Amino acid sequence: MKGATLYISSKNYSSWSLRGFLLARLSGLAFEEKVVSPDDPSNRAELLLQSSSIRIPYLAHGDVVVWDVLAIAEYLNEVFPEARMLPADPKARAHCRSVAGEMHSGFAALRGSLPMNLKLFRPDFTLWSAVRADIGRITEIWRECLETWHGPWLYGERPTIADAMYAPVVTRLRTYDVKVDPVCEAWCQHILAWPDLREWWAAAQREPEQIEELDIEF
Repeated sequence: MKGATLYISSKNYSSWSLRGFLLARLSGLAFEEKVVSPDDPSNRAELLLQSSSIRIPYLAHGDVVVWDVLAIAEYLNEVFPEARMLPADPKARAHCRSVAGEMHSGFAALRGSLPMNLKLFRPDFTLWSAVRADIGRITEIWRECLETWHGPWLYGERPTIADAMYAPVVTRLRTYDVKVDPVCEAWCQHILAWPDLREWWAAAQREPEQIEELDIEF
């Protein structure tokens, strides 16, 4: 099959693009990146949560084009089974798919109130009750995984689709100075040390683009 290209949005603002990147790296796929400008109307609408669907990132792999991060994850898992992007144990695999799906479809308050922005730090940021509820559920998922499969990743010794799906939440917690319990904090530190995430974060700092609506000051 011919080469692969991952089309992404802003590295500073786009949590979905980060997920796509981590999934592609996790699979072992050799790919190049192409950035779709934040000034593109459809891309900007997605970044500002004004779009009904998320079409960036998308992966072009030979004559296959796949978008939506869960579809990308499942495609890569099929093409590169040796990467073990899902746990080997059927119970863990079902659980991993479930929590990845919950991240994909849920937590609207977190998304809307704490947009991803890797260049910002907002100490003592006010969290409304709906956001606290989202964070409470997310950390409940993390604790359950870590207590059941014993870390350091959510499902044991190897990163999975679920780690890639929840990694952008860790960046949000750092941006808005959100404190979590020690078990979850240890996992957050592990995710922040993930070389692929560190590479992405460093590249985000070099981005010149700014979207004023996402550089919030409140």
